[in-house]
Amino acid sequence: MTRLRIALPPLDQLSAESLVHYAWLDRTGQVSRQGQASLGQLAPPRKTLAAECFLHPWDSLLSSLELPPLTAAKVTAAVTCAAQALILGPVAQVQVVHGPRESNGQVQVGWLPKAGLEQLNRVLAQVHISLRGLYPAPYALPVPPAGGLSVACVEGHLLLRQSLHQSALHPLGARALEALLNGGAQLHQIDEHTAQRWQGVVPGWGLHGRLKRPSNGGWGRALGLSALAVAVWTLGLNLYAARQVGEGQQLKAQMIAQVKQAFPQLPVILNPLQQARQQLAAAQGAGADPGQRFSSLVQLAGSHLPFMVGSVQALAFEQGRLHLQLLPDSRNPTAAGDWQAALAQAGFTATRDDHGWTLGPLDSPEDANE
Repeated sequence: MTRLRIALPPLDQLSAESLVHYAWLDRTGQVSRQGQASLGQLAPPRKTLAAECFLHPWDSLLSSLELPPLTAAKVTAAVTCAAQALILGPVAQVQVVHGPRESNGQVQVGWLPKAGLEQLNRVLAQVHISLRGLYPAPYALPVPPAGGLSVACVEGHLLLRQSLHQSALHPLGARALEALLNGGAQLHQIDEHTAQRWQGVVPGWGLHGRLKRPSNGGWGRALGLSALAVAVWTLGLNLYAARQVGEGQQLKAQMIAQVKQAFPQLPVILNPLQQARQQLAAAQGAGADPGQRFSSLVQLAGSHLPFMVGSVQALAFEQGRLHLQLLPDSRNPTAAGDWQAALAQAGFTATRDDHGWTLGPLDSPEDANE
């Protein structure tokens, strides 16, 4: 049976007119044809086409956890606990999936905001394409020999695949590849425009969720399974919550250390992945001044607004102003204090709205009195 594979653009930019790279695989898994077209041009008229889709690197969120020997149900419970520490935002709004526990104790975890998944389903329905599977970007690469790595640079990111279930992604693609080469890793490098980038064997799990199967057990079976799921969840929460929170904090500390090493000019790290992308965008933009202003504002936020450290959900830098969106449960003072006066003395001001805080230069003498 032939299969269609599609490399998606960022989900927040996806539409029926979006240009995508695609490939057709024959019955042996070899690429018979590849090219670029809009989503609307792929499906034949009045027919529905099934496709395996691979997320853009920006949407491919991956991590790996080390767990002790557990049953499959308890592994799911432990992963759900760990997701609380890994995800910036409410877990209920995120699709979390994981692979099986491997012999080395590693469990691959992936997640995607449900809003992005709903957007993808809406667009695919418009162009008469059904979703056969949805996977992070590295799973399009072929599985390497034992001890090796399949790697490819795509959209400035380095995609790495270690095994059928294990993969990773690094936002600093060229630097990460250079570090692997210098470290003597056994690499199988793949050009993103060759047929090899499409020939990976996909794992048995994906971000599309489990396929729905007909129920033949009635309400009693459904209630029994629900009660079992609640019991497993409670057990997993009690046994592993503290451990997984600690591992999540350790992972975040490692990310902060990597960003500090790559961008030593950043004095304070509030959101490591987003700040790294901001710095890359600033370096590719109009010059160094926007990046310097961004660094100054981040330093001011960390120095004079300590309640924001560890509570930032999203950053946005536009027209010389830094917008910080805080987590829903973060401490968010409603009145100005000594920190506002210190900001004004430095020539800046912070204003609060329904979404968070905005830092920028004083526009007028009246701003200092607000």
